Amino acid sequence: MKLVLLGLVLVLAGCATTQPEPYQESKGAYSNTMEIIRSAAGSAPDGVEGEYVLKIKAAGNQGPFVYLNTEFDYRDQRSVTVAIHPRLVPLFVKKYGVTPQEYFINKSVVVYGQAKRVRINFVSQNKPSNKYYYQTHIMIMDMAQIKVLDERA
Repeated sequence: MKLVLLGLVLVLAGCATTQPEPYQESKGAYSNTMEIIRSAAGSAPDGVEGEYVLKIKAAGNQGPFVYLNTEFDYRDQRSVTVAIHPRLVPLFVKKYGVTPQEYFINKSVVVYGQAKRVRINFVSQNKPSNKYYYQTHIMIMDMAQIKVLDERA
């Protein structure tokens, strides 16, 4: 009986997943990007829903999508990327008077969404190569998913 109980405990412990800790204003701490990345990779191809506090260091766009990054180099394995859907860009410009790429640099934000591992293929001569790497993205589909914490910055 003890052996069965021990086996059951081990099986249940193996099913437990780690969720990033929600933001608490009183703590004022940033989310651990490596934990976000680890959780997203562990749940791939699904993502991990959460509330993430991030410092945006760099921004750019590829086509109509805007990307906000937690590292200066978006390819850095420690970087988490906030991907803003193209239909939201005009709404951000209307609300803040500048593009998201300009506005969010050096800002602390709370992002609500799903952190998901995304495969990025290297392209050579406009054709995908067999080389790739992974990034962790949080897709923003609604303005309410991102909140600036430090309006003064």
